[in-house]
Amino acid sequence: MKLHFRHVALVGKYQYPAASTAACGARKVLDDIAHFLHAQGCEVALEAQTAATSGLTQCDTLDVEAIGKQCDLGLVVGGDGTMLSIGRQLARFGTPLIGINQGRLGFVTDIPLENYRATLTPMLRGEYEEDHRPLMHAQVQREGRVVFDALAMNDVVLNRGATSGMVEVRVEVDGHFVANQRADGLIVASPTGSTAYALSAGGPMLHPSIPGWVLVPIAPHTLSNRPIVLADVAEVAIELVSGRDASANFDMQSLASLLHGDRIIVRRSEFSVRFLHPRGWNYFDTLRKKLRWNEGGS
Repeated sequence: MKLHFRHVALVGKYQYPAASTAACGARKVLDDIAHFLHAQGCEVALEAQTAATSGLTQCDTLDVEAIGKQCDLGLVVGGDGTMLSIGRQLARFGTPLIGINQGRLGFVTDIPLENYRATLTPMLRGEYEEDHRPLMHAQVQREGRVVFDALAMNDVVLNRGATSGMVEVRVEVDGHFVANQRADGLIVASPTGSTAYALSAGGPMLHPSIPGWVLVPIAPHTLSNRPIVLADVAEVAIELVSGRDASANFDMQSLASLLHGDRIIVRRSEFSVRFLHPRGWNYFDTLRKKLRWNEGGS
């Protein structure tokens, strides 16, 4: 069968110290996958930071912008954090991504490392399921100025300081006042992020096909402050009313300190991340496996 993806970018975890045992193991995995891709007839490029950390030299090196402009596919080896980072950066180019799980849970890096050869072979020839995940566009506004601007795939989180008490926030949706809430923080999560921090804070899981967000208070002072599901066409505004040392987090990107009166504005981005899954992939199969639900029944 004809090769569907000819120019593949290989992206790996690059948080390891270069000489560590973990880095050596990651280097071997990347090297094995690169050889496999070459054997399939693909031209392989290494993402620049991945190449710098791994020390691999047998492939061309490209930065993220060059990957977006030149490559047909991004193959991400690591955990969901690695995928979140590269997914945000490549979304504006529409580059499809496949995830090989070298982490722990792996909701979006869903191909087991030990099974990647058998799984990737048909996918490289066009046999796959495609899954689009819209991004969130968030800003922090201070006295009318934008002081932080970021994309997020999972969630936007306002957190209290590590040693301080609760924060109080004013919440608006499409300019309409919702409530003032006192809590340890507040999460705005996408369907992708609904299985992350929002889930541990008591929020519901949203199927990826739902065009919505979930607004989840973290340890609210008033127990009637419950999670609420919103349409993702809405604009959510969260204003810090009181509380010390509060911070804002956009996936793993952080604004270390918020001031009283700062407003976090969350809108749906114009960009989406394109995930490719093996043929027959099903979201509920992923939930059962990753959350270890009872798998009885046919």
